[in-house]
Amino acid sequence: MTGLIKTFSTVLLLCWTSSLWAERFDHTAWDQLLRDHVVMINQGRASQVDYFAFLENRQTLQRYLQRLSAVSEHTFISWKKPEQLAFLINAYNAFTIELILTRYPELDSIKDLGSFLRSPWKKEFVPLFGKMLSLDEIEHGMIRKNGIYNEPRIHFAVNCASIGCPALLNQAFTGQKLEQQLEAVTKAFLEDRTRNRYNPSTARLEISKIFNWYSEDFESGWRGWHSLNQFLAHYADSLTDNEQDRQVVASGHFKVRYLEYDWQLNDKR
Repeated sequence: MTGLIKTFSTVLLLCWTSSLWAERFDHTAWDQLLRDHVVMINQGRASQVDYFAFLENRQTLQRYLQRLSAVSEHTFISWKKPEQLAFLINAYNAFTIELILTRYPELDSIKDLGSFLRSPWKKEFVPLFGKMLSLDEIEHGMIRKNGIYNEPRIHFAVNCASIGCPALLNQAFTGQKLEQQLEAVTKAFLEDRTRNRYNPSTARLEISKIFNWYSEDFESGWRGWHSLNQFLAHYADSLTDNEQDRQVVASGHFKVRYLEYDWQLNDKR
C-alpha cells in the first residue's frame, strides 16, 4: 500500500509539473545570454550590447529562437496575459539581436538594414505562430494591439538596438516578474538625463521622442490616466533631481519638448 501511495504521489507531482510548464515558457537560455553579453551602464539606466560575443554564441541564440518559433498559437493563447506579454517582449528583443547579427559588424545603425522602400522593422523574417512576421507585426499587431494588453510601459522593455532606445535589460522578462520588471525599466529610462529631464530655465520637460511617437498608448486610460502629462506626473520622482522641479512635474502643469533620437547602434566596443 505504501509503495502504491508513493507511486500515485509521484504521478501527481509529474502531472502538476507538466501542467505548470505548459502555462509558462522557459526563457533560461535567453536570460543567460543577456546576463553574459549585455552590460548595464549609467547606474542601470542604459545598456550596451556585446554583439561580438553574441556572434560567438549565435548558435545558442538561434536554438532559443527555434524554441520560440515552435510554440503554437493555441499554446500561447492558453497562457495568462503576463506570460504572453513576457514571451512577446523577449521574442522581439531576441529576434532584433539576430537581425543585427546578419550584418554585424558592418553596420552603424539598425537602420542600415533597411532600404528606401522598406524599413528593417518591416522585414518578414520572424517565424512565429506558423507565420513569417516582421518586428513591426510583433510590436504593433500583437504587443500594442488595442484591447489586449493595454500596457504603455512595454515601450521601455522592447529594444530597437539603438542608443536612444530604453536599455536592453540584462535579464529575460518573465510572466511571474513582469509587473516588477516593467516598473523598474520605466523608472530607469526616465532617470536617464540624456533622454529625459526637466529644464527649469525653460520650464519644459525634455523627453524622448518615444512619448511623441506612441502618445496614444500613454493616453489610453491606463491606471485612469488619459493624458501624457498625467503619466509623466506619476513618475515625477524619476524625472527630476530636486524637490522644486518635482513639484512642478507632479502637478502635471508643464509643457514638453521632444529630444532628438540617437539611432546609433547600442554596441559595446
